[in-house]
Amino acid sequence: MNFVLLAGYALAGLAVTLVMIPLIVRACSRSPLLQRASDLHHGAEPSIPRLGGLALVAPYVGMLVVQAAFNAHADHDPQPKLLILLAPLAMFGVGFWDDLKPLGAKKKLLLQILIAAATCGFGIGLENFKIPFSGRIVPLHEWGFFLAVLWLLATTNLVNLVDGVDGLAGGICLMLMSLLAYECTASLQLLSAGMAGALLAFLRYNFPPARIYMGDGGAYFLGFLVGLFSLLSSQKGNVFAALMAPMFVLGLPIVDVTLAILRRGLRGLPIFRPDRRHLHHHLLDMGFSRRKTVLSAYAVTLVFMVLGLVAFWSKNQLTPIMLGFFTLILILCAGGLRFSREWFAVGRVVGSSLAMRQDVQSAVCLTRWLTLEARRKDSAESLWLDLVFVAERLGFSAVKLTTGKMVKFWERPQASQARRHSRHELPSERGELLELWADKEAPPASPASAQSNAQNVETLRTLFSDPRAFSIISDVLAESWLKSVKNWEKHHGIPLRFIPNAPVHFPRETPRAPSQS
Repeated sequence: MNFVLLAGYALAGLAVTLVMIPLIVRACSRSPLLQRASDLHHGAEPSIPRLGGLALVAPYVGMLVVQAAFNAHADHDPQPKLLILLAPLAMFGVGFWDDLKPLGAKKKLLLQILIAAATCGFGIGLENFKIPFSGRIVPLHEWGFFLAVLWLLATTNLVNLVDGVDGLAGGICLMLMSLLAYECTASLQLLSAGMAGALLAFLRYNFPPARIYMGDGGAYFLGFLVGLFSLLSSQKGNVFAALMAPMFVLGLPIVDVTLAILRRGLRGLPIFRPDRRHLHHHLLDMGFSRRKTVLSAYAVTLVFMVLGLVAFWSKNQLTPIMLGFFTLILILCAGGLRFSREWFAVGRVVGSSLAMRQDVQSAVCLTRWLTLEARRKDSAESLWLDLVFVAERLGFSAVKLTTGKMVKFWERPQASQARRHSRHELPSERGELLELWADKEAPPASPASAQSNAQNVETLRTLFSDPRAFSIISDVLAESWLKSVKNWEKHHGIPLRFIPNAPVHFPRETPRAPSQS
């Protein structure tokens, strides 16, 4: 491939994105309809637009139009131009819809499966598998279709997974597109080079501190492109040659999602439930700045990309050796981080996770009731009473909700002074803050609360003994309150507002005034 032509596409992608991003930022600042508050677990500022994916789609569409208009490389590199235009746009549409109005994890997954299956139904799939070393080629037959769909879903969601810190997903995708610009066929090389230039321009605005986010639309679009381009390059070769190198670059997201599935499954949490326990979140909690977190991930991913290139150059003869280096690097990185030392104590981690599983599942059921019950309430005060009821049943000793200048507070009588505390900033225009407390030791029995303490003794014991259980159950309750407020507002068509000095009648006990401790 002509280097000048590749550079021209890269510069074109860079120029279009540099023009598009200021226009998107300006449009989002003027239209509330184009803004969406972040969810509880991402922590993104609502004022920062999440529609940066538009600036990545525009150069891609432009490059395909140019190729079609000039019939570029049509003779010696035929590719289904209409399919590689419409399929990524459809996946972008799913994420863009979610950026404007949340769809829910199950709906998004269903739409992703439909798009991936439709794409592979047009002949985009895996035909053969070449066994390393032996050289034996095994036809995949109908399994090729299912494996191709799984690959497209995996790359789409892996890129979205790492889009939790400014610049992280963009930088990893830049490396992936640079890799694909080397290993793909002619027209796909040009498209990959153009997307690499677009991502370079996007990082100018997305690198910490970010001024725009790619959102789910941009992440789904880029992840799907990576999967689609690698599949198209694998159709006339062996699967390993086209897919192994991108898998190396996606090494960190693959490890991260594997740990997330195991963590949530062992603890009784829904598999698709987002949280702030991914690798980049741990680095931030350890005191790493956002820039240091992103640069550290870049460095590790760059090493993995080199390993992938070596495997590709060797026609997969050195793949087992490269996988060995990959595993060694992961172990060295894990050993150097405090949060990773518990990974090696597998028995203790599994045992503690299974011990809290029943309590976490109980919390999930109770908070689901809170979310569903929200539509039946006629006022903010009644919804607050439900929150207090669920919090008390889960074993919390105090709840404080700050909404603007309004403060709602409940505290169980005879609560201990030694308490665990969690603080949850809820993304909303009112700047809500939910704080939860739980006693570190069992509360003294009293005639008024003896029955309640007896009913909650198992959950209370878990909250006292394991701070991780307290953190998880606190997150579940805060997330449920946020969903409850959204359900109430959607059903009533008005924002949730508390009435100043409105009488609140608790079922059994009167709350004490908020303390300063």
